[in-house]
Amino acid sequence: MTKPLLEVEHLKTYFPIRSGFWQNVTGYVKAVDDISFRIYEGETFGIVGESGCGKSTAGRSLLRLIEPTEGKIVFDGNEVTNATNLQLRAMRRHMQIVFQDPFASLNPRHSVRRILEEPYIVHGMASGKELLERVVELMNVVGLHSAQLDRYPHQFSGGQRQRISIARALALNPKLIVADEPVSALDVSIQSQILNLMQQLQQRLGLTYIFISHDLSVIKHFCNRVAVMYLGRIVELADKSSLYREPKHPYTKALLSAVPVPDPFIRKERIILQGDVPSPSNAPQGCAFHTRCPAAMERCKQERPILSTVADGHQVACHLYPA
Repeated sequence: MTKPLLEVEHLKTYFPIRSGFWQNVTGYVKAVDDISFRIYEGETFGIVGESGCGKSTAGRSLLRLIEPTEGKIVFDGNEVTNATNLQLRAMRRHMQIVFQDPFASLNPRHSVRRILEEPYIVHGMASGKELLERVVELMNVVGLHSAQLDRYPHQFSGGQRQRISIARALALNPKLIVADEPVSALDVSIQSQILNLMQQLQQRLGLTYIFISHDLSVIKHFCNRVAVMYLGRIVELADKSSLYREPKHPYTKALLSAVPVPDPFIRKERIILQGDVPSPSNAPQGCAFHTRCPAAMERCKQERPILSTVADGHQVACHLYPA
């Protein structure tokens, strides 16, 4: 097995809840609650789950756009968690992010030219004629024309704005790109174009992706391995063929049962989960899923299951599969 590009160990990101006149801390929202995984060079690692499960917070914590509370993040042999601002700035040349809403992530007061020039200027990597050449090349790589350089974000469609976001992320030749729901704000017809573009760029540039989404169909099409999150925890982690063919965790089974099958002759049993997702500020003791799990046992209410390997490369956090 090759050396991992990214190693995450026991990552936690908690947000304090403050109340009263003195704004004392009365509790914590446990957005990411002790997750561990590894990502290898050239792969696409998917993180999937319902809204509010902590997947976007996890992605941003990896780049320290949100400061983690605890845990260890090692990128390409360098520790991210304890890095100084100067060290982090150097690392961020190699790890970038594409946000969900391209209109919100692009400065509306800057032209596309200025948006794409900024990474080179900030890191002192190009100027003058070379800078213009690199910006024009970025536009061509993502399927836009250099004649559009002096336009502003509002003059582009949603798909074109996301292409600009991808171009900005590619500017410094990164090794890792965190794609935080990059197609969920786009029309279905445009989603496939952006996904195909990202796959082509991965093959051409040797990129590694962390692909965050709530859409299981997109994850199946795009990712090599998939981590399923529930209430800030990873409940199952496997390669996509194993996960979609034989899901282990009751939550994963319920999620996959909701994916429509484009065949009128196939009748799939729908698993309806009872109740609502608990608050991450007051997560249940033991297994976080036990309040909604159809297979819950007494042990699930007391003891938190550990993410353990139950088959080749297939990990699950569930008492139905003893470690």
